Amino acid sequence: MLFTLFWTFFKIGLFTFGGGYAMIPFIHSYAVEKFKWITDDEFLDIIAIAESTPGPIAINSATYIGYKLKGVKGSAFATLGVVLPSVIVITLISMFFMQFRDNQYVEFAFQGIRIGVAVLVLNAAIRMYKKLEKTPLAYVMMVIALLIILFDVLPVILLIAIGGVVGIVNQLIKLRGEAK
Repeated sequence: MLFTLFWTFFKIGLFTFGGGYAMIPFIHSYAVEKFKWITDDEFLDIIAIAESTPGPIAINSATYIGYKLKGVKGSAFATLGVVLPSVIVITLISMFFMQFRDNQYVEFAFQGIRIGVAVLVLNAAIRMYKKLEKTPLAYVMMVIALLIILFDVLPVILLIAIGGVVGIVNQLIKLRGEAK
């Protein structure tokens, strides 16, 4: 199991360009669909927690999933698996960057990678949307959050914190209504 955790997150880290958001669909594919390590609801919770805590979302997600499955050892193996490919790739790039930085084909490749990453992030957003509970409050929060992000009104971290507070208050109101 520890090797499977390491190898799964190593593959996710190795073949996913664009950072943590681009990794979300792959983490979902392996952790929820293929291995059934976590449920869809747990996955959404992990993304929400990983996004609102310090550190990259992919590392936070891998650490949580590893810990859930095998405790501290599992979190260490999963985290090392997702981080190691980046360390290797960055080391290799830094060794040869000066030779290739002005290469037209390298620039073309990066343009293509950027488009692919945008599609992966959009795919992750659509998958998460499909799994969310569709309530009027959820729609209002999505629209407000989108507008705040588009017009750069608030820092994203503050937006996440506000969303968390609204979610807590909403659930407390629901629980109070159910208790009556």
